[in-house]
Amino acid sequence: MGFGYWGPNLVRNFTTCPETRIVAVVDPDPKRRAAVIVQYPWVVTHAELASVLADPDVDAVVIATPVFLHFPQAKAALLAGKHVLVEKPLCPSVAECEELAALAEQQQRVLMVDHTFVYTGAVRKIRSLIAEGALGRVLYFDSVRINLGLFQPDYNVIWDLAPHDASILDFVLGGARPEWVTALGVSHYGRHESLAYVTIGFGDGLIAHLHVNWVAPVKTRRIIIAGTSRMLVYDDTSPIEPVKLYESSVDVATMDRESAYALNVQYRTGDVLAPKLDGREALSQVAVTFAGACLRGEASPSDAAAAIRVVRVLEAAQRSLTQDGARVRP
Repeated sequence: MGFGYWGPNLVRNFTTCPETRIVAVVDPDPKRRAAVIVQYPWVVTHAELASVLADPDVDAVVIATPVFLHFPQAKAALLAGKHVLVEKPLCPSVAECEELAALAEQQQRVLMVDHTFVYTGAVRKIRSLIAEGALGRVLYFDSVRINLGLFQPDYNVIWDLAPHDASILDFVLGGARPEWVTALGVSHYGRHESLAYVTIGFGDGLIAHLHVNWVAPVKTRRIIIAGTSRMLVYDDTSPIEPVKLYESSVDVATMDRESAYALNVQYRTGDVLAPKLDGREALSQVAVTFAGACLRGEASPSDAAAAIRVVRVLEAAQRSLTQDGARVRP
């Protein structure tokens, strides 16, 4: 459902997936439907989702529409007995996400969200490095996701860009539950915030900071994760070596909490390593994982539970925005 910005990428990857076959594309725009026929002449196009949901030959539905349509469209698909993959974020509220998750369980259907970045070789490597203790205890997660445009008419920059970093954060930390969320933002154009800073607090002093911005002169996609043993940088815009592991840390020999002058700090620096990454296209792995979940019940790193955790953070950030940056429990 939807052949606009992201839909063509989904159709392309599900067309090449060995376990799936695209039989129909739905889009209300006749020009987009015409574009589908040019590229995929064997595919049937529809103007309304109901036509596809009534087709018994359709086993699964992929939804790539504006976020405010996700809930009603996914609910209709699940009620029709279809497996469902939804573009990020799953829904604009936790309550709607939980309702869809309960319905999917009741219908014994797969409900999955397209958190594309958790399927990249880079993010999967970062998760494994953290899990095996290569960084030591994680101290902070700092992300910057900025560019000039694309302004969304229906929601702010947090709901547009932050789902990427929130899903990466959730994945690499193994689903750790945040204790609090704060957010500050401003709208320079229109009524929705175009610039925002989201801070997420966990136990043991771990803090995450997400900077998202539609009004920046350059496109930046960078994450820094620091641990007590090593630190790493993930630059998604780098065509080579997007992940670099730094043999850098801070060693504190002695510390008198009564006096900052008694702090004896030593800095350790060493080699910079670029681990080998899986180079397969992330969206192709989304298609493969969704097919495996539907056909064999295989696990997915972006299942309904993961989707709910991400939306819980986004919803808390939205509440904090309306409370002038107050701490909110997600």
